[in-house]
Amino acid sequence: MPGGGKSLEALEFGHSYVVQDGILPRICNPPGVESGITYGRLPIGRRLPTCLTIEQDYKKAAAQHEKSRMSKLHYTSVRATRGATTVQLLVILVPVLFGLIGFAIDLGQLYLAKGELKAAANAMALAAAQRLIGTDQAIADANDASRLTLDNSTGFGNKYHFGSIVIGQGSGNLASDAPDPSYFTTLQDALGADAAGGGGGANSRHALVTLNGEVPLTFWSFLPLATGRKVTVAARAVAGISAPLCTACSIEAFTVAALDQADTVDFGFVRDNKYTFVYNCNGNPTPALLPGTAGLMRYLILNRLDTNAAIFTNENSQLFRMGAQGMPGSTNGALSCFSINATEQVWTNAAPLACSANPAVPQVVQAALCGLTTRLEASAPAICAGVPEIDTLTSIYTPDTDTSDVDAYASYAGNGRRIVTVSIVDVLNPNSMTVLGFRQFLVDPNLNAIDLSPADANGRFRALYAGNVAPLKQGRFDGCQIGSGPGKVVIHQ
Repeated sequence: MPGGGKSLEALEFGHSYVVQDGILPRICNPPGVESGITYGRLPIGRRLPTCLTIEQDYKKAAAQHEKSRMSKLHYTSVRATRGATTVQLLVILVPVLFGLIGFAIDLGQLYLAKGELKAAANAMALAAAQRLIGTDQAIADANDASRLTLDNSTGFGNKYHFGSIVIGQGSGNLASDAPDPSYFTTLQDALGADAAGGGGGANSRHALVTLNGEVPLTFWSFLPLATGRKVTVAARAVAGISAPLCTACSIEAFTVAALDQADTVDFGFVRDNKYTFVYNCNGNPTPALLPGTAGLMRYLILNRLDTNAAIFTNENSQLFRMGAQGMPGSTNGALSCFSINATEQVWTNAAPLACSANPAVPQVVQAALCGLTTRLEASAPAICAGVPEIDTLTSIYTPDTDTSDVDAYASYAGNGRRIVTVSIVDVLNPNSMTVLGFRQFLVDPNLNAIDLSPADANGRFRALYAGNVAPLKQGRFDGCQIGSGPGKVVIHQ
């Protein structure tokens, strides 16, 4: 070794140094020289641009080692911190997630119950409004009809809470309330009312239904409004008779001429007056009035023959049905409806005959009167035996629940089967009649007889003028501007 003497080899930080007699030699790398000393070792590939003492190199190596160690400590610390943050987020988010799940479940239950109660309220209101026919008995009948929508004796009553609780009965600790509808003359009163329950009279035209039901809560039971782990959900509906219809469907095919076209409310007819309906004939003598009637009302039958009918294809059978229930429904409005301002013609085989001392009406008129008798009797008179499929037709229809002779329409206590809606025209011209509107009459039995008589030679029957009392089955509002006439039942709210 250069210079001789005692030497010591030291190893630190991957560097090997030779210390002679406690002297730390210098390490130089002059330009173009790989190593400036002949003793001591540096790591392979180590090059120094300047001269350093061994002590300086040692300190530099120590600093680099410390930096590396601190870098490793920092990385380990960051990883540890990240792990702690994840745990903290889990602690915070798990309750939040469960809360959101609970919110979704309970909110879903509430919306479902609300929808079920609303559907039931709509059904009750529609059923009640359909029975508002302007009589003293109408409110009681409307209440009964609305209650039938909740009757679960057949398993089809309206329910809520996943269809498990019959509305108005409750189950376990869950109660529901279904009071009778409230009734109002005007729509504004019905919409502005606070709650349902009773009221109304013969002139009522709208029904308000309010239903309440308790719904259990799964996750929201800690809320102040959730007393006893449940909350009350309410729904309401308003249904009533609409504005007058311009097109009336499924009404009777009978038509009469207006007594006074300037009277747009009643066309000259007097409410609660009884009229003798007589099939129009030409000339004299004029047919006689039936007992108990105040005037003669000539009528015709408008043409609605369905030549493409799949059932009851014979025209007598079709007229029987029209007399029994009104025109059958059809996808073709021209076969099942009449419209104001439209021009109509008489039924082809029902053209009026000449008046005579020994009159006779067309056979198709007699078939229509046979159908009309089903509103008063369960069996058809013997003269109706010639109507094709008469037994099948008769079995379809049931008589009115009130077949008594009434002097005031309000005292009528039936289910509406005796009410007929007829077209009011400008003139009884078989070839051209313009429809002015629609009005309703109550068919009365002949005095001293159980029913009207289809065998009457003049096609006569008695009917009491009622006005616009009962809602129609169907119709449209477009095509005219009128202020009076029958409407149909609609949901207002």
